Amino acid sequence: MIRGYCVDVTEAERPNRPRRPTLADVAARAGVSVALVSIVMRGVPGASADSRRRVMEAADELGYRPDSRARLLRSSNSRLIGVTFGVQHPFHGDLLTGLYTAAEEAGYELALSAVTPGRDEGRAVASLLQDRCEALILLGPHSPTSYLAELTTRLPVVVVARAVRHRALDVVRTADALGMHQAVDHLVALGHSRIAHIDGGRAPGTAERRRGYREALDRHGLADTAVVLPGGLTEDDGATAARALLALRQRPTAVTVFNDRCATGVLDVLHGAGLSVPRDMSVIGFDDDRLARLSHIALTTVAQDTEQLTAQAVARAVGRLDGTTAAEREVVIPPHLVVRATTGAPMQAFAETI
Repeated sequence: MIRGYCVDVTEAERPNRPRRPTLADVAARAGVSVALVSIVMRGVPGASADSRRRVMEAADELGYRPDSRARLLRSSNSRLIGVTFGVQHPFHGDLLTGLYTAAEEAGYELALSAVTPGRDEGRAVASLLQDRCEALILLGPHSPTSYLAELTTRLPVVVVARAVRHRALDVVRTADALGMHQAVDHLVALGHSRIAHIDGGRAPGTAERRRGYREALDRHGLADTAVVLPGGLTEDDGATAARALLALRQRPTAVTVFNDRCATGVLDVLHGAGLSVPRDMSVIGFDDDRLARLSHIALTTVAQDTEQLTAQAVARAVGRLDGTTAAEREVVIPPHLVVRATTGAPMQAFAETI
């Protein structure tokens, strides 16, 4: 058995770490002043073509890279857009990818601040304000409208993936109810008439998706069969809801689920109970995040248009900063259904074809 022990390593014994080259190093290599190197690196007038060439060659030789974040924070305009996101949302990771692309194209950088079970939105936002962000993009915020409106007195705020009505807030969101219409229409077309819905608990978008589910059932004359089960954002929430689903006296043949992560928890319980998906029960998620696209999951889902959501969010933030954004505060982007392996005709329809 090997016991743990502690070793005191002196500075002389520490492994040598390469020192990051500085402006002074570049100046010494190029044979010019530090001030001239600074002029060249900032791209401002004041250096001859020959001096610029020598400085850039010296920087390349030394591997010098300017600290763009420090430069931005020293300037009067940081050109930073702050983004809050939830670590429990795989879909937020997809949105971040698009936001980076859109921000870079607009000449801005992103500062990220995570919302975790132990770190609320208030702390996440406060961190971004300390970074001197010029605008905020909040992904699916849970904070009350009054708090979000108060933030707009300090800087432009764009809310993504949540319906908020306030004259000072920009909102970019998916037409959640329309997405649930598409999901229910698909299931009815397959022959399902007993369709349940697992909602998102207190998550943004829950009410809109639940409303879309009920509207679609009503349109198909199935309003009396509606079953809404409490759910949430995680696999555990989906698993709990799935167990309640299986305990119903008249078991539905299909279920729409608030998001893809919750839907994976539903799939796990259904498979563990020996049920076949989609023969015994069809399952539809929402978001089309990375989980849904995995080949062993192949989840039918309502896809949000991440490219449009992120491009519009950055455009709104930048537009508010330069005064070019339209007066209309809300942008609603339609989703589309992606059919994969978790939906099919109900068992009765299978039997009728034999």
